[in-house]
Amino acid sequence: MEQTTKTQLFEAAPIPRAVLTLAIPTVISSLVMVIYNLADTYFVGMLDDAVQNSAVTLAAPVLLAFNAVNNLFGVGASSMMSRGLGRKDYDTVRRSSAFGFYCAAGFGLLFSLLVTAFRSPLLAMLGADRGTAAATGAYLYWTVSWGAVPAILNVVLAYLVRAEGASLHASIGTMSGCLLNMVLDPIFILPWGLGLGAAGAGLATFLSNCFACLYFFVLLAVKRGNTYVCIRPSMFRCGRAVVLGILAVGIPASIQNLLNVTGMTVLNNFTAAFGPNAVAAMGIAQKVNMVPVQIAFGLSQGIMPLVSYNYASGDVKRMKGAVSFALKLMLAGLLTVSAGFCLWAGGLMRLFMENRDIVACGTRFLRGLCLASPFFCVDFLGVGVFQACGMGKKSLAFAILRKIVLEIPALFLLNRLSPLYGLAYAQLCAEVILAAAAIVALRQIFRRLERRQPRPQGTP
Repeated sequence: MEQTTKTQLFEAAPIPRAVLTLAIPTVISSLVMVIYNLADTYFVGMLDDAVQNSAVTLAAPVLLAFNAVNNLFGVGASSMMSRGLGRKDYDTVRRSSAFGFYCAAGFGLLFSLLVTAFRSPLLAMLGADRGTAAATGAYLYWTVSWGAVPAILNVVLAYLVRAEGASLHASIGTMSGCLLNMVLDPIFILPWGLGLGAAGAGLATFLSNCFACLYFFVLLAVKRGNTYVCIRPSMFRCGRAVVLGILAVGIPASIQNLLNVTGMTVLNNFTAAFGPNAVAAMGIAQKVNMVPVQIAFGLSQGIMPLVSYNYASGDVKRMKGAVSFALKLMLAGLLTVSAGFCLWAGGLMRLFMENRDIVACGTRFLRGLCLASPFFCVDFLGVGVFQACGMGKKSLAFAILRKIVLEIPALFLLNRLSPLYGLAYAQLCAEVILAAAAIVALRQIFRRLERRQPRPQGTP
C-alpha cells in the first residue's frame, strides 16, 4: 500500500503537491541543520572568545569535506535508485542502496584515520596558528576523529530513504540529530556545564550524529519488507552497471564538494591574515548566510526523486513542470530572505556576539554574501537536474566553472582591490554567471528530451 502511494506521488499527484510533499520536509531539515550550526556559533560566541569562535570557523572546511563522501555515495546512489524505480527495476534499487551504504561507511572510517594521522599539517593548511591550533584540533577530535562515520552515514541514509519518496522520514532522522545537538551544546560548551568550549561543540555534534544514525537503523528494521532501501551485506555486490551508474553521478558531485572545500580554505586563509576577529566575523556571516543556501539546496535535492523518476519513465512534461514550479518557489523565497538580511545584517550579527569590531566587520560580510542568494536557486536547481538525470559531466563542468574558473580567482582579485571586504562579493560574481549558464543548459536538456518523445498518431 505504501509503495502504491509513493508511485501515485511520482506519477499522478498534481505537480505543486508532489513538489511540496517531497521538498518541504527536505527544506525544513536543511534549515534545522543550519539552526544547529548556528547554535554551535551562538553558544561558542557566548564565551566571548574570538579564539574559540575561530576554531569552529577554521574547522568548517574539514566538516564540509564530509559532503564529498555524502555526494559520492548519497547523491549517486539515490539518483540511481530513483531512476531504477522509474524503470520498475527494483533489484537495481536495492543493490544501489546497499552499495551506497557500505561504501559510505568505509570511506568515513578512512577519512577519520587520515585526518587523525595528519592532524598537524592539516591544521596549518586550514590557517590555524599558535593561538587557534589547540582549540581547532580539539573540535576536530570529536567531529572527525570520532565522528566522521556517523556524520556521513546519517546524511547518506537520509538520501537513500528520500530516494523512494519517504522525504518526511529522511527529514525526521536528520532533524532528530540536529535537535539533540542544540540541547547538548550549552551543556557541553558553557562554563555552567562542562565548560569544554569548541571541543564541547564537537562532542555534542558527535553524539547527535550517532543518535540520527540510530533512528535510521530502527526505521529500516521496522519497515523491513515495505521499503526498497536495503543494507543487507548480501546485497553489497559490485555489479558493473550499478557501480558505474552511481559513480557517474557521485564522482562529479563529490568533486564539486571538494572544490567547495578548496574555496572555503582559500577564503579562510585570506581572512586569517587579518586576525581572529576577522575570522570570527566571516564565520558568523557565513553561517547566517547558510539559511538561503540551504533553502535552495533543500528544494533542489527534495525534488530530485521526482525528476529522476519521470526522466526514467519518459514523462518529460511532468519533469519540466516540477522544475519550473520549484524555480518560481525558490526565487520568491530567496529574494525575500536576501532583502531581510541586507536590512537587518547588524542585528543578526549581534545575536551571536557583542564584540563591536566583529559585529561591524560581519555586517559588511553578510551584506555582500547575501546578494548572491537569489542566483543560488537557478544554479542549484540546474545541478540537481543534472544529478537526477545521471548527467555527471554537466554537474562536474558547473563545479569547475563555479570554483576554479570564477570564485577562487575572484577571491584573489577582490581581496587585492578591496582588502578583506572584497572577499564577500566573490560568490556573487560567480553565481550571476552560473545562473545564466544553468538556464541555457536546462533549456537545451528539455528541448532534446521533447524531440525524443514519440509524437501522437496523426500529428504532422
